[in-house]
Amino acid sequence: MEEGVKRWVVDISKWDPLPRQFSFALSLLPPQQHSSVTRFFKTQDQKRALISRMLQYALLHDLIKINNPFLFTIKTTSQGKPFLDIQDYDKLGITFPNFNFNVSHHGDYVAIASEPLCLVGIDIVSFDIPQGETVADFIHSFESYFSSLEWYWSLKEAYVKAMGSGLIEGLNKVEFSHTNWTNISATMDGKLMDLWRFWLIELGERHCVAIARGPPKSADISYISTLKKVDFTEHEYNIGLHLPNVDFVELSVEQLVLILQKAFDCENRG
Repeated sequence: MEEGVKRWVVDISKWDPLPRQFSFALSLLPPQQHSSVTRFFKTQDQKRALISRMLQYALLHDLIKINNPFLFTIKTTSQGKPFLDIQDYDKLGITFPNFNFNVSHHGDYVAIASEPLCLVGIDIVSFDIPQGETVADFIHSFESYFSSLEWYWSLKEAYVKAMGSGLIEGLNKVEFSHTNWTNISATMDGKLMDLWRFWLIELGERHCVAIARGPPKSADISYISTLKKVDFTEHEYNIGLHLPNVDFVELSVEQLVLILQKAFDCENRG
């Protein structure tokens, strides 16, 4: 199942498209997705929305090797969680027991994370480094600047996004602890949340990304019906829970375009 664990990221500060380049990239998405990009007034927000959707479609095309770019549509729940329709899941012949994914953008980065079994949530946060400090110095003293607000909230955001919930009530009961930022654990009402795993990773300069991985049974009511499978044995679930958390692969927008173009080319040749 390890091939279902994907971590992709795009640095949008490196892409300054001409109007025709933007329009061409948008044309690689299903027509029903276009308004979710063009509804934004600011160019930067349109760019984030476009790349977010390109990441989702490109990841699925790359993972499943689909030859028809419009064979499926990615939908969102009422709380904004993206999902692949169960009928499309079957039609595409996806073999993962519960493939799902999540996206985030903040500052210069847009990222996507996917899992073959567990729920996944992702949250990017950008921050300002105090004057006179290097990134390494800042990360070393992360707790001083970050733990009380941003990193703590980012982990909570990833947790909420994994469940597909728009509600934050009860989050004050969730507490995080860590050992050198490599062994993050969480408790709720003092009880260890041992069915969840969390990571906080440096992402380029001035950015970090939080990832949450957890049980499908924890999905919000608006999201749980979109999942392929919810009930797993303890053994099955532990396999998914303890899959390696792979490194992020940084892609350019041009690479996303090539992935989506390839799907078009295969369809035209067919």
